[in-house]
Amino acid sequence: MTERLDGVIVATALPYAEDPGAPAGLRPDLDRFAEHCRWVVESGCRGVGPNGSLGEYSSLTDAERRQVARTAVDAVGDTGVVVVGVHGAGAHQARHWAELAAEDGADGVLCLPPTMYRANPREVVDHFAAVAAVGLPVMVYNNPIDTKVDLTPALVAEIAAIDGVVAIKEFSGDVRRVLEIREAAPELTVVAGADDVALESLLMGATGWFAGFPNVFPAESARLFDLATRGELAAARALYEPLVAAFRWDSRTEFVQAIKYGMDVVGRFGGPCRPPRGPLSGEQLAALDADMRRAVESLRAA
Repeated sequence: MTERLDGVIVATALPYAEDPGAPAGLRPDLDRFAEHCRWVVESGCRGVGPNGSLGEYSSLTDAERRQVARTAVDAVGDTGVVVVGVHGAGAHQARHWAELAAEDGADGVLCLPPTMYRANPREVVDHFAAVAAVGLPVMVYNNPIDTKVDLTPALVAEIAAIDGVVAIKEFSGDVRRVLEIREAAPELTVVAGADDVALESLLMGATGWFAGFPNVFPAESARLFDLATRGELAAARALYEPLVAAFRWDSRTEFVQAIKYGMDVVGRFGGPCRPPRGPLSGEQLAALDADMRRAVESLRAA
């Protein structure tokens, strides 16, 4: 399998439109979503990742979840890659979503370990083997904060032996993992998963960035990735450091609300979230707004 699932792939946020008949009075705004997918790719990012945590997949109905994936595939076409989130409570659910992603023309899938069960290592390997058997390239997703399952470098090496597993999105926040994974599984693409350690991860050899804030700053994120992977450290730092305060919101509980607010700040449409995500508190909003305004001002001054 030749697809490495590297480069900047945007974990796309999902806009909603008001609809009294939809869950929580909100329905996915698929027209706006399609336009957003096209925009981030046209701005220099390699592709999009619908139905991830940032895309609020767990708040969607099954029908909506498939519609969102199809919309991304249709919107991007041959101009970029689409890596669909297929997270599920167990292997049969995750495999089901991978099968639908394959039918709908996705280029790959992003998959967490079992999402509602603290699986042991053998169960984790079996989970990913079931998803990979569908035939699409698989990016496994290490997010021990939310799943309580840590894909350690030793366990990643076992998972990497599965035919079809090509990449890992590393979201532990520990940049030491980049080198450890490269040593344990040298054929695996290591993907920076947390925006506030993106530059550090890229400088240690990550060749992908599956990210949240490129929803807000796609062109700048693509440039940062290019500078980092070409080893232009001074220019990369000059771009990155003023953005990090905003990027830190990607690693907080309210990351979806924060990134959608950031989209609103720069003139895109972020809009509301579905429950269980509620509005930010006044204190959170003030802190986020200050971080976002600082980031925007730094880009304008550059």
